[in-house]
Amino acid sequence: MFLHLGENVVVPIKDVIGIFDMETSTYGSDTAQFLRAAEEDGFVERVTPEKPKSFVIAEVDKKSKIYLSPISSVTLSKRTIVNFQD
Repeated sequence: MFLHLGENVVVPIKDVIGIFDMETSTYGSDTAQFLRAAEEDGFVERVTPEKPKSFVIAEVDKKSKIYLSPISSVTLSKRTIVNFQD
């Protein structure tokens, strides 16, 4: 099964490490610093130019990748549960 992150971006659910809310997760300086460092190192992919509501950490080709998604973390989480129940 796949998780649709917006636009034409999908990742296999089995590769998803975590789904995080952008607003509440970036309150802490550690998370904001982590995202900045990941972006500088080329590990971040913006799904759309819209303001991201969530970020998803996934393992792609044995490397971590962070997707900035315009879809809320709650909606993305629900999509993973629905897919696991099928």
